[in-house]
Amino acid sequence: MATGEEDGGLDAGGTSDSGESITAIAAGGEHTCALVKGGVQCWGWNKCGQLGDDSTVDRHVPVQVSGLTSGGTAIAAGAGHTCALVKGGVQCWGWNVNGQLGDNTTTDRYVPVAVIGLTSGVSAVASGPEHTCALVNGGVQCWGNNFYGQLGDNTTTDRHVPVQVSGLTSNVTAVAGSGGHTCALVNGGVQCWGENGNGQLGDNTTTDRHVPVAVIGLTSGVATVAGGEWHTCALVNGGVQCWGENADGELGDNSTAERHVPVAVVGLVSGATAVAGGNRHTCALVSGGARCWGWNGYGQLGDGTTTGTHVPVQVAGLRSGATSLDASYWHTCALVNGGVECWGWNRYGQLGDNSTIDSHVPIPLQFP
Repeated sequence: MATGEEDGGLDAGGTSDSGESITAIAAGGEHTCALVKGGVQCWGWNKCGQLGDDSTVDRHVPVQVSGLTSGGTAIAAGAGHTCALVKGGVQCWGWNVNGQLGDNTTTDRYVPVAVIGLTSGVSAVASGPEHTCALVNGGVQCWGNNFYGQLGDNTTTDRHVPVQVSGLTSNVTAVAGSGGHTCALVNGGVQCWGENGNGQLGDNTTTDRHVPVAVIGLTSGVATVAGGEWHTCALVNGGVQCWGENADGELGDNSTAERHVPVAVVGLVSGATAVAGGNRHTCALVSGGARCWGWNGYGQLGDGTTTGTHVPVQVAGLRSGATSLDASYWHTCALVNGGVECWGWNRYGQLGDNSTIDSHVPIPLQFP
């Protein structure tokens, strides 16, 4: 159980102490964060300072990120770092071994630091395990680990400050980070770059790409894109399509065959409003409820079991009221009626229920 320094927590219904609703949720490797009244609160693993409370103490309930009590509009969480969009600029904290905090160092930070050069004009932020990207004036800039070319600057050199993604200077409306690759929504289509050993870039090859390539068949009608560890999914005309690694059925096409171009998720051809990719599982919002598929060893599918599935299953108890969700390595969280519910792995308290016990069904966030 977390020690008693926490303040400004979230009650079991998911509202802040002042009664304000939570507006965004981000699931990191083994930690989770929420945007509350323009401020950021985090919980779970904290070895690298990714909770931002100027400590390395794990927290089983939310704690306030130091200095970020207002002005935030978006959040993103990586394996061991977190970033927030604050008044048009980006601030990051936590693990920084590859420069993923963007402050031109490789020093871990236990409180937020400003990303160099990104003080205004930013409209979205996204994170992979060890890299970060931002949507800046309609283009994409990235920084951090670049081993597979996931920064998109036509190199494999790590960058400790943001660099421009080649060719993506305008007309981008969304960006998604993932294991070793990144994707963006451009003019209603999807472009991806970086690691491609499992076909996760969707260009019908397994060749890594250091600059963006178009995903085959997804040139229009795409509403959003989400990256898993080695797979990618998109929301297309209300349905979900996925591609890449599929050993555990994370593509949802009732097979375990790897796919190098998008395939439709069984049963999700309409009504979907959001999609999120985890390590080897995927989830979608459908008519206010949640459905998940893939590996389920920690209960991250939320159906009350630890049995994997190659097609979507209903998340127990979540049939209405959900407005967004995010998936990480082995846990999943959703924003439900202004509150947060999480399920799956909980070794470090990343479910926020003041315990370290895994849950196979959604459980509400607790407060200190």
